[in-house]
Amino acid sequence: MTQMATQIQCPTGLFGQQEAKIEMLTKSINAARIGSEKLAFVHDLIDEVNVLMACASYDQANPNCCLCHGFSELRLQTADVIAMVGALGGR
Repeated sequence: MTQMATQIQCPTGLFGQQEAKIEMLTKSINAARIGSEKLAFVHDLIDEVNVLMACASYDQANPNCCLCHGFSELRLQTADVIAMVGALGGR
């Protein structure tokens, strides 16, 4: 589990569950040698991050929820870039 995961105190426990999956997919993306190999992992990563973004218990007054959403938005942006590069056949 990443240091970030240990610092976000999710009121529902959803962040910790998803973080483990997201971390595994991130490692798989980083291990893939070319963009096209990364695509399947990227799409799975987007699905897992979207679970966090759709949290029914999101509370914008809770700093932990705000951190979770902020990191999730960054992950989605990064995944989108990787997906674009992979679709172009890049590295």
